[in-house]
Amino acid sequence: MINFFYSIDVAVFYFINHTLVNSAFDRFFTTITNVNNWYIAYIILLGIMLTKGGRRGRIAAVGLLLLILVTDQVNSKIIKEIVHRIRPCNVLPNVRTPLGFNGTFSFPSSHAVNNFAAAFFIYILFPNLKWALFITASLIAISRVYVGVHYPSDILGGAIIGSAFGYVFGIAALKLDLYIQKYYQNKN
Repeated sequence: MINFFYSIDVAVFYFINHTLVNSAFDRFFTTITNVNNWYIAYIILLGIMLTKGGRRGRIAAVGLLLLILVTDQVNSKIIKEIVHRIRPCNVLPNVRTPLGFNGTFSFPSSHAVNNFAAAFFIYILFPNLKWALFITASLIAISRVYVGVHYPSDILGGAIIGSAFGYVFGIAALKLDLYIQKYYQNKN
């Protein structure tokens, strides 16, 4: 049964990594997969939360930073070290790696964990942003298969784990927001 699921994983991997290849996707996916290209978007998002989001926005900004710190470390230092799944570019033949390769283990994708955690967290606090958040997280996750460094199951696992962390942090942030609101109402 495991071999059956692995064969599906490999088939979907090659579909994304080989069949969907074109110059426009090469430019798009290699750009969005690069963490260095996210910093400006994250700085703008945090700035908007801090300046326009009110109390909930300030809670979201701090919570988001804490969430990414936690998910990235838990995933990289604990989960990947326990699972030890070798990346497809190190196992499968003829894998396209347009950006080259460096990194540790494959499961789960840290890009997927962190971006789905952020998407779910912000969605809980600001539900009207759900489409932009989840489309962005999905495209970043798919980019990891496109550039040959993750299996589809790595991004699916990362999406599930990240969403769970985002949910827990989001509920905690809502409770903190409610607590602060009640504190100031009782104080006045």
